[in-house]
Amino acid sequence: MNEHQHPQPLPSGAPLPPPRRGADWMFGGVYGTVLASALLAALDQKGGEYTPLYDASWVLVTAVTAGAAHGYAHHMATHRDGGPGRRWRLLAVALWNEWPMVAATLPTVLLLVGAGLADWESYGVTAVGLGLNTALLFGWGAFVAVRVGYRLRSALLIGLADATIGLAVIVANALIK
Repeated sequence: MNEHQHPQPLPSGAPLPPPRRGADWMFGGVYGTVLASALLAALDQKGGEYTPLYDASWVLVTAVTAGAAHGYAHHMATHRDGGPGRRWRLLAVALWNEWPMVAATLPTVLLLVGAGLADWESYGVTAVGLGLNTALLFGWGAFVAVRVGYRLRSALLIGLADATIGLAVIVANALIK
């Protein structure tokens, strides 16, 4: 089924919610990338012990937990009638739809794992990670904007607006530390 077709009803006769569209991917991608950036900045403490593998695990655990919490909250906020089986299926769909947020944290997780294995310095890893995530925010915004029908110029402006969020995390990191 493509996103323009109506969802087929369940055996109970109630339709499933429509599939998520590009804008929902953008939400998850932007949210996950910003989450990863904020965690990367927060976990790197001056004078503290640098533990990139530990930090990578916390970025991943936080992303999965945030995705589960968001999916559950979305499910509860859009309660629909139906039996317990239907509600469990809808909850599973709501949780599964959070995968873009978790996937968006993987570049940061992989960077931290690489840093741990190669014994990279924390300042450089944080700088590279925040820069990479800012570029990814630009890419998420521009790509999804084109995908949902924006012209290229507008899509690039949307990408720039998303990248501004990454720049805000970089500025906050510099000011706080």
